[in-house]
Amino acid sequence: MPPAEDAPNGLPLAGIRVADFSRVLAGPLATMLLGDLGADVVKIERPETGDDTRGWGPPFVEGGDAAYFLSLNRNKRSVTLDLSTEEGRHAARRLAVASDVVVENFRPGLMQRFGLDHETLWAERPDLVYCSLTAFGEEAATARPGYDIIVQALSGLMSFTGHPGGEPTKVGVALLDVICGLYAANAIQAALLQRASTGRGARVTVSLFDASVAALVNQAANYLLGGVVPQPLGNAHPNIVPYQLFRASDRPFIVAAGNDRLFERTCEVIGRPELTTDDRFVSNADRVRHREALIPILAEAFATRTADEWLRGLEAASVPCSPVRTMDEVFASPEGAATLQEVNDPVRGLLRLVADPIRVDGGRPPVRRPPPLLGEHTDEVLGEISQPD
Repeated sequence: MPPAEDAPNGLPLAGIRVADFSRVLAGPLATMLLGDLGADVVKIERPETGDDTRGWGPPFVEGGDAAYFLSLNRNKRSVTLDLSTEEGRHAARRLAVASDVVVENFRPGLMQRFGLDHETLWAERPDLVYCSLTAFGEEAATARPGYDIIVQALSGLMSFTGHPGGEPTKVGVALLDVICGLYAANAIQAALLQRASTGRGARVTVSLFDASVAALVNQAANYLLGGVVPQPLGNAHPNIVPYQLFRASDRPFIVAAGNDRLFERTCEVIGRPELTTDDRFVSNADRVRHREALIPILAEAFATRTADEWLRGLEAASVPCSPVRTMDEVFASPEGAATLQEVNDPVRGLLRLVADPIRVDGGRPPVRRPPPLLGEHTDEVLGEISQPD
């Protein structure tokens, strides 16, 4: 059973135990979300080194863990088990069958070698929800590593990210891993809902490649339904104009005139109302077809004043717009500061981290546990699973 401080805790997943064999980003993000919603997440790590991201720095904090690790592992307990030994594998199996959910992202076949595969565990625990995060699928032929940048390249995302004539460009965060983790958390919760009505568990699998292609949404549909192979457009949009970055006299900013009325208001702000009656620019479809003519006109106008001047004018006209903030500016803003959560860590001190964006009954899920030290809860958890329920 989960420890007293985890069950019940008044959160939606209170009383659910998750055995988390995943590491790096997608899996740990998924299990952190489950932990935020009340689950007792037990993170199984390698002795001595633990999750790779513990060492992915600098920056590091007091205690030696990287900021990267701390961003993905709140509301978890850490157990170190050496799965290369029979003792470690036996303890891992006991923990898995004492859990409601197992999450893993090892290469295909490895969990079977450890005796921790779905079929083996399900024979003993038929109501187990088992989630595998794979790179490209489960077949042996696709058992290659699935690093985010590799899949950004293979999914096509990099081919249309960047500027025309420039080199293919990756997104500045491992966004595909994040998307995969969100899909996994959703699938796990759906399986738990199904279990509540059927009494049976399920096996859910999310492929990083599949999730990445699904995340291409309109760009994929533009090709599949329209035969359009997306090309890099810099900070422009393939289907909406003007919806992109412009440069003021001092800094860049964004204008997102997503419909004809917003375009009219933009033209009024820059003092060029005649553009709205130009046959080339009357509708969004016209503007998309003639973007090469329109964008230089807008760019020339926006370059004459500061970003603050344009943003005030556009906001007054209810045109969506924004400065391009740096990270320090994000967290200095009222809305950015509101995303922060202070975590009291008895070893590392006060940690300022980004909170879970989910609100439950208007409140943010609490941080019941700071990110764990490596192996911090090994004796505690193994003691729990050695006792009868």
